Amino acid sequence: MKKRRYLTATMPDGYVKTIGPTSDSFTHYWRIVAELENGKTEVFWGHARSLAEAKRKRAPANDAARMRKWKSFAFEIVELVETPA
Repeated sequence: MKKRRYLTATMPDGYVKTIGPTSDSFTHYWRIVAELENGKTEVFWGHARSLAEAKRKRAPANDAARMRKWKSFAFEIVELVETPA
């Protein structure tokens, strides 16, 4: 049985997201911060089992930006770090 642990992502803007407890082998956290036409923002996030898997979220983000008519968006990926419970 895999050990249950907490995983923490620290984004460049200082936002901290903790995932867990989990025994999944997640390695990266991704986040999309979308600016809407009306000036509001929406945030979408997830975690992935590899950097390559996280990077594959970029293409759907471009499609979503066109479909939802976002003014702009930021797509960010950071590595998850195991933290004590």
